[in-house]
Amino acid sequence: MKTMMILISTLFCVTYLSAQSYYYDVTRTFHENGYTYQCDVSPSKLVRLYNKENKLTYTKWVFKDTGKEPPFPYNIDDAKDDTWTKRKCYSIVNNAFSAAEKQRTCGDELGICMYIDSNTGKVVEVDFTFLSIDPFATIPISVYREIEVELKKNIWFTTTEEGKKMNYLVRMWNQEIGVTILPD
Repeated sequence: MKTMMILISTLFCVTYLSAQSYYYDVTRTFHENGYTYQCDVSPSKLVRLYNKENKLTYTKWVFKDTGKEPPFPYNIDDAKDDTWTKRKCYSIVNNAFSAAEKQRTCGDELGICMYIDSNTGKVVEVDFTFLSIDPFATIPISVYREIEVELKKNIWFTTTEEGKKMNYLVRMWNQEIGVTILPD
């Protein structure tokens, strides 16, 4: 009887796992509710997901006046330090996922990149990275759209004079969903 119960439980788990749809396994364009997202999948199966209207996703980070990239390692003081944006960013990302999605992605990290207008400090574009076999590949476009909209609406930076010399500013991080950032 015990063996039979284990077998039935295993079959349910396999059925559940195989029922998950992997939306981002090949390069494609998604059209939904008035917005369009592009999913680019590299040969290594790394997914870059972004709003099709993005202009900065594949643009080099350069000085406006010369068009040249800053020397590596980058040591540009581009925005004033603050005490709230990191926690707020984590909160926005966490809140976009349902309890089931948080459970499904537990232990994996989502890559988030914000592109910031160097003059205004406003977030103007967002993109996401994950592997096409990760649980993040089972999350619908609407969740990523919600994150993008909320980051653009609720996050901003105070750019420095040095930051205003750049064509844009960038902030990126990897986040395990459900993990909270404590105050520094």
